[in-house]
Amino acid sequence: MNKKIAIQELGFKAVRSGGAGGQHVNKVSTKVELSFDVENSKALTPNQKKRVYRQIGSKLTRDNILQLSCDESRSQHRNKDLVIKRFLETMRTGLRVPKIRRKTKPKRSAIEKRLKSKKRNAEKKARRQRPDMR
Repeated sequence: MNKKIAIQELGFKAVRSGGAGGQHVNKVSTKVELSFDVENSKALTPNQKKRVYRQIGSKLTRDNILQLSCDESRSQHRNKDLVIKRFLETMRTGLRVPKIRRKTKPKRSAIEKRLKSKKRNAEKKARRQRPDMR
């Protein structure tokens, strides 16, 4: 993914933030909503788009648009920086290639060690029983 192109393709919208805050909240639009069109993005290759759909498809809208918002700070600029960082982190997790799992067999020495310890425990428990007096 080309970060510079992706950041240029981002769409921002400033909205009034809800919640407590007194009169200030009614005057200033500090909440920032970010939108990124995955389908029409030039920053992603077709393979990367497929991976994004598979990994973070639940966070996308029906039109394959990723929408994030931030209203943590009272500053619009700080919220914009935070939502961009969150976007980059989301894309990084969405583009992560999972490790291929290779089947492995336990080593012969490990199998023998396990069987010996099982035999030892069985003998220890057998010694706890009453002796047979016939």
